Amino acid sequence: MNGPPGAGKSMLAARLPSILPPLGPRELLEVSMIQSVAGALKGGALSNRRPFRQPHHSASMAALVGGGIGARPGEASLAHGGVLFLDELPEFTPQVLDSLRQPMETGEIMIARANHRVTYPARFQLVAAMNPCRCGMALEPGYACRRGPNERCAAQYGARISGPLLDRIDLRIEVAAVTAADLILPPPAEGSVEAAARVAAARALQGARYAALGLPGATTNATCPASVIETVAAPDAEGTALVRSAAETMRLSARGFHRTLRLARTLADLDGEAQVRRLHLAEALSYRARGERPAAVA
Repeated sequence: MNGPPGAGKSMLAARLPSILPPLGPRELLEVSMIQSVAGALKGGALSNRRPFRQPHHSASMAALVGGGIGARPGEASLAHGGVLFLDELPEFTPQVLDSLRQPMETGEIMIARANHRVTYPARFQLVAAMNPCRCGMALEPGYACRRGPNERCAAQYGARISGPLLDRIDLRIEVAAVTAADLILPPPAEGSVEAAARVAAARALQGARYAALGLPGATTNATCPASVIETVAAPDAEGTALVRSAAETMRLSARGFHRTLRLARTLADLDGEAQVRRLHLAEALSYRARGERPAAVA
């Protein structure tokens, strides 16, 4: 999420666990074991609410991915099965951010030290927020950045995030500033309860789909093999033409192509449709394309 200060990025991230389905029995056991190893299981109490971890941008690599005395799990493992929220993303040390690239692909972290060799699960949903530039107002109409042209300031700030990490982020959105007039508008028709019901229905569709293919019941669009997602997310004729054209114009990597299919399949599941259509692919590609503008300016 990219937007000026006070736009509600942190609030949106904090509300995300409220629309996620409860932890299943296997997930609950894994999360509880990680918390127990980290000494974070207070009084032995278990909860089916998904974890939400929000490390400060000054966190070290050991704090984020694990390590230190006894090779303890880090924030990425403590967020297993839940959300890892990185606020002020460009303020993190680049080396610390890039340490997340491997667990984002494999869903686990291996910590190798002289006397320890431990593998912790780390399948989390990464959510990040950032200001458009150091001044924070580069996207505001009529604003002149004091550090130079708005585009240059935004490009220099965004360049702290490496391309390989950005390629692993599927949805990139701009969060507009909230005005006082917005605050007095009627509440939206869909709240967290309604959104959670749609998410649960989509998750149920995915579980049934992959169970029929012989995969574990907890398999989702995000975790199924690439060969399977190519089959279950095969688009219609118009969608195929769109994704072929976008792959050339946007120079999608193989990872970016498969992630686009996964997102389009999820959008179709949220709509309750069995076939991935051009509409779903167009929306999935639009989220990925919104992150290309700062790179092009740089």
